Amino acid sequence: MSSVPATMKAVVIEEGRRISIKDHPVPPVGDNDVLVKTVSVAQNPTDWKHIYFGLGVPGTILGCDYSGNVVKVGKSVTSLKVGDHVAGFVHGAAFPDEGAFAEYVKIAADLVWPVPEHTLSHDQAATFGCAFWTAVQALYHPTRLGLVEPPVKASGNEWIFVYGGSSAVGQFAIQLLRLSGYKIVTTASPRNFELIKSLGADAVFDYRDPEVVSKIKAATGDSITNVLDAISVKDTQRISAASVAPSGGKVVLVLRRPPGVTDRKDVDFHETVIYTALGRAFAWPWADYPVSDEDRAHMVQFLKKVPVLLKDGSIKPVPVKLWEGGLGAIPDGLQYMREGKVSAEKIVYRV
Repeated sequence: MSSVPATMKAVVIEEGRRISIKDHPVPPVGDNDVLVKTVSVAQNPTDWKHIYFGLGVPGTILGCDYSGNVVKVGKSVTSLKVGDHVAGFVHGAAFPDEGAFAEYVKIAADLVWPVPEHTLSHDQAATFGCAFWTAVQALYHPTRLGLVEPPVKASGNEWIFVYGGSSAVGQFAIQLLRLSGYKIVTTASPRNFELIKSLGADAVFDYRDPEVVSKIKAATGDSITNVLDAISVKDTQRISAASVAPSGGKVVLVLRRPPGVTDRKDVDFHETVIYTALGRAFAWPWADYPVSDEDRAHMVQFLKKVPVLLKDGSIKPVPVKLWEGGLGAIPDGLQYMREGKVSAEKIVYRV
């Protein structure tokens, strides 16, 4: 295998809420890290938001989701070897040595997972990043919904409501909940109903239907006490809260909660920020996020289950929309997503 170069092409955050494709140092590999030569990278809403909302730090690499092959391992790493196909998630636009939209990505070895042979292509494996991790953290972390993790099955017939079932987070959440033995009610556009039902949803309703809350309550016997709002704008948070049973419950959000969503005092809202699972402190204008050893440890233990779930076909990737042009096409793909044109699929680029 050829030696690793000193520099690589990368999508870098610039001053003035811009990005450029330029040469950037290949990240150094620590004792517990691996260096991955990226083959495919996937796009998330957080990518364009880090640019246009000014969250990204100038000089850092954009992008979170990747699939590729290990080209270098730290001296303390025993779980992976050069040549392994791996995939994972990093905090793009936050650190100069971490970001997926590049020819190489560096990450701690226990935060990647090996892709079993004959299961997923690089394009498909790249979809198991930000959205998959978010679904895992939101559903199973003890301080979020704290549900039963697969392969253990929940007892009884408890309904869980996932708002936004056709989103990438929603698609993974539905599949995970099915594996955990829950009954699933969700919302989507009618054109995506067939996809959502194929993933395991028991009931799906049009999110535009003015009677959606009453239909959710009727389908579930007004028993919802746990909700994952995979969209988390004000209107979706309102519907999520209104769908909770009279006894009250919990709603986990993937975005911040604005004021005035609901007057209900018996509904607890919890925000889940998946970057805390990576074990590095970071700050946004409204909050500082210290290192969370608990969040990191929870994700490390769950990632060990992923290869098994893939081998037995228990979980499927988000449908891929391959965007031609490699790293140089990312600005166009980000604009396409920013305009709200992505539905029930994941934009993927080949590096």
